[in-house]
Amino acid sequence: MENAKSREMVKLTVQALEDKKAEDVKVIDITGVSVLADYFVIASGMNKNQVQALVDNVEETLGRAGYECRQVEGYRTANWILLDYGDIIVHIFDAENRLFYDLERIWRDGKTVDPETFRS
Repeated sequence: MENAKSREMVKLTVQALEDKKAEDVKVIDITGVSVLADYFVIASGMNKNQVQALVDNVEETLGRAGYECRQVEGYRTANWILLDYGDIIVHIFDAENRLFYDLERIWRDGKTVDPETFRS
């Protein structure tokens, strides 16, 4: 089922991540494999400061659009920060933890979507 709100949130998230030079942004459509959310957005930062800046920019961008983050996990340590927006879940990693947790492999039953498809 296509959810316009979810797509709008992903579009804003991808934009916010790219504005702060996120590495390797991936979008996974998990509607067919999970009731957790419609999409996962996964990205990496080069260091703790960049990871936190990415999170801050996503929260600010989505907040301005009226989307409230339900929960933030891992901000202080900044090796894997999870932002739960209900319809989308944003995972921002440092490089080492992204390789270690390998969410793309764990969620490979989901459908990888090119972030370009969310551009207007």
